[in-house]
Amino acid sequence: MKKQEEEKLAKLSPFEVKNKLIELAQNQHQYSMINAGRGNPDWVAIKPRAAFFQLGIFALEESKRTFSGYEGFGGIAQKDGISQRFEAFIAKNKNTEGVDYLKSYFDFAISHYHMHKEELLLEWVNGIIGDNYPVPDRMLTHSEIIVRAYLMQEMGAKNAQLKGSFDIFAVEGGTAAMVYIFNSLKANKFLNAGDTIAIGAPIFTPYIEMPELKDYDLNLVEINSDENNGWQYPDSEIEKLKDPKIKAFFLVNPMNPPSVKLSEDSLNKIAAIAKERKDLILLTDDVYGTFTENFTSLAMKAPEQTILVYSYSKYFGATGWRLGAIALHKDNMFDKFLANLPQNEKAELYERYKAMSMNPEGVKMIDRFVADSRAVALNHTAGLSTPQQIQMVMFSKWMQENYNALDPVIRFAQEKGVIAMPGGGFDGPQWTLRFSLANSSAETFSEVKKLGYEILEEYYQEFLASK
Repeated sequence: MKKQEEEKLAKLSPFEVKNKLIELAQNQHQYSMINAGRGNPDWVAIKPRAAFFQLGIFALEESKRTFSGYEGFGGIAQKDGISQRFEAFIAKNKNTEGVDYLKSYFDFAISHYHMHKEELLLEWVNGIIGDNYPVPDRMLTHSEIIVRAYLMQEMGAKNAQLKGSFDIFAVEGGTAAMVYIFNSLKANKFLNAGDTIAIGAPIFTPYIEMPELKDYDLNLVEINSDENNGWQYPDSEIEKLKDPKIKAFFLVNPMNPPSVKLSEDSLNKIAAIAKERKDLILLTDDVYGTFTENFTSLAMKAPEQTILVYSYSKYFGATGWRLGAIALHKDNMFDKFLANLPQNEKAELYERYKAMSMNPEGVKMIDRFVADSRAVALNHTAGLSTPQQIQMVMFSKWMQENYNALDPVIRFAQEKGVIAMPGGGFDGPQWTLRFSLANSSAETFSEVKKLGYEILEEYYQEFLASK
């Protein structure tokens, strides 16, 4: 591919470049195509899925009991006696894969969270059947308790000695969470066109691209991590957050790429600045936190100012399920900010939310996320689908002068049939490539390494020929 073509392609998002790379790689018949671009796990968590499908079979039996007059139709499950029928189902199918997992999940919920058996089973059965809107719309009652406990465990609440609790909003994966958060922050006067936000770099591409859209029209300041310092933020970069014109700081922790978690020291320094700047919004996307030992989220260090985003997609091998959550501390800066808005802005927001509450001014920020996710007017149909909620419960200079930074990515695809992604598209160093280890086997990456050496040798020979 000519440099001019590469330069045009380089203006696109890495995820759009990927489609062209696949096309190029498929035309390379010397090698079988290896897609190491998009970070999709090559594993799935079997146990929670097995339990989920067995619960579905039990739920169908319950549905048939209440509407047996028409073949092929069922009704809404009834609470009376459901726990006894569940125990009978477990006993009858004890040797079927998934039944023992389902029983252990149920027993755990009852013993650890002191839930009422019939109420929990009714939520699970009606939830997995999906015959009603999510009620409550933000998240099903028992599901929220279980998901909250999971998030607090994995996000390091114990490490940080967290005080207070979080409200959870179940959403269609981390990407939906981002859209909902951006929209609500704009609608509720936290971020306005022309405002400045900081992003921790390198970072997942949409965090770079979304703020620049005309929908938001935000200015970006990068807080750059240092490759030579284990990809941690230098103090000089963290100090940028003291600038009062920076309204918010968005980060991915551990970073994507380069898959390194923030150190305790960095977390504490950011939290200390937040303590000084009570108006600073923090948003942390911690989807990879579950892969690290002794992980602590920024949300545990500065809970009152942090919006926590988590997705089940990577750890559980569930990108197709679209499962995620937004967590917001019950005692947060957002509700306080809304209470202290100028009267004219309060009046504007009163009009926005008056159809959903007798006290529009008192609608909490977490519930505004929910309403705004359905343009407020459709708030009554908001919420993640109930079957999804139930499954959630269950899981160099010469190079720069002569080539575009996208060239090695294209060579990998066009010549070797390997799909990688440009690191620069994630706000990482321009001349880096991102390979998804999760998407391929160890044997595959031995081959990728070999092909990489071949491409480097090509560049070296071209360099020698140019002298």
